[in-house]
Amino acid sequence: MNYTDIARQVFALTGPADNIESATHCMTRLRLVLRTKNLAQIEALKKIEGVLGVYDAGEELQIIFGPGRVDRVTEAFLQELKAARSSASPAASDGPTIGKVGLSDGAQSVGRSTATEPTAPVESAAQAAAKAEIGDGKALHAKIRAKNATPIKLLFKRIASIFIPLIPAFIACGLISGTLNVVSKVDPAFAQTAVYQLLAIGGSTVFWGMNLFVGYNAAKEFGGTPILGGILGALLAHPGLASVELADGPLVPGRGGVISVLLVAALAAFVEKRLRRIIPEMFSLFLTPLFTFLIAGTIAICVLQPLGGFLSDCIGTAATSAIGSGGAITGFILGGTFLPMVMLGIHQTLTPIHAELLARYGVTILLPVLAMAGAGQVGASFAVYCKTKNRFLKKTIASALPVGIMGVGEPLIYGVTLPLGKPFIGACIGGACGGAVQAQFMVGAATLGISGLPLAAATDQIPVYLLGLVTAYIGGFIATWFIGFDDPPEES
Repeated sequence: MNYTDIARQVFALTGPADNIESATHCMTRLRLVLRTKNLAQIEALKKIEGVLGVYDAGEELQIIFGPGRVDRVTEAFLQELKAARSSASPAASDGPTIGKVGLSDGAQSVGRSTATEPTAPVESAAQAAAKAEIGDGKALHAKIRAKNATPIKLLFKRIASIFIPLIPAFIACGLISGTLNVVSKVDPAFAQTAVYQLLAIGGSTVFWGMNLFVGYNAAKEFGGTPILGGILGALLAHPGLASVELADGPLVPGRGGVISVLLVAALAAFVEKRLRRIIPEMFSLFLTPLFTFLIAGTIAICVLQPLGGFLSDCIGTAATSAIGSGGAITGFILGGTFLPMVMLGIHQTLTPIHAELLARYGVTILLPVLAMAGAGQVGASFAVYCKTKNRFLKKTIASALPVGIMGVGEPLIYGVTLPLGKPFIGACIGGACGGAVQAQFMVGAATLGISGLPLAAATDQIPVYLLGLVTAYIGGFIATWFIGFDDPPEES
């Protein structure tokens, strides 16, 4: 696959350079903030080779490529964008052209000519109309961004920005731990070897460094100095705390887990910003980090760590009790409602809960339940494949099913079940059935960030997980088959 060619095609449809305000990527999607966009543009993007789907999230245009591919396409896209911006020199411009409106050119008058600028070219009517259209698009886009910039949505976005960079570490360590769990059951003697012990250390590494990583990313997100958040996270987990007694007994290293770290990182960023306002510039380099660490560290040890510990206990108890006592019913509800949560964007709030459960118990019992939503998509989409007479839809499903089985569900969501409507409901039913199986047997996963078939290797009950996966496939297929859908006509 030629990633440079794909990036050029994407740039040709989303550019020129001045139309692209930002370009970032997550695990599966190239995320673009554009000044203007339209439906024809989105439909054209969907037809590019390698594009698994396109989702207009309001502020962002998200182009789905899947894990691995998105990294290479984004790298090539950024190179295209950089080259286009470096070649668009204002001095070389012969006059206003479409797409050459700078980031701060919103108030620039169009076609203005004065005596001091006798050589300035006059805009054509087409150029003026195009520029006015861009201006209207910018205003509309600004309104959309303002509408989406609610405190709750911004909080979700920050949570995602803190934990998403950690997902590759959880995947690597979780798969190591899960594989060792299987091997040790097959060959108990292997657990006594040095190789096993070294791999076991590697599998638990992410938990030893998690406080530092979360503290670093959280401080960065809240506007503070990242390394200060990192060392405050390390302070809360320092083994030396166990030898210090305050109030009723010794301190507990790591109490509160990532919840305490999030609280202290937010506090440190708040304190640092205010200290920079009152400390003279000549002393700021020395005094600001010192006082930030001392003030935030003291409050963290005396207040935030106990508070974080209480919240952490509540989260752990609530999650385990809900699934432990509710069993299949709780799993049915969670598995069936996760896809709507993804559509609303509130699924990001579950990431710190997964991380906290991993830190406390070594596994998260929520992930196997929620992963069944993607399996329900697979079953529902296969039912559509069997019933539809639309050749293009069949081709779409055939190309998206393999990646759906591997845990990348966006192509099936945005390319099949959601546009058709009723199959999306069938997918939710399939996810509910699979979730019921996972919750009934309390299957745990030693990682986060993956789902589908690959997650099996990181679970503590592989046969049961696979049973739930197959149940979700079958449930989604049967529900969609009987609910039915309106088969789209062939395009002429």
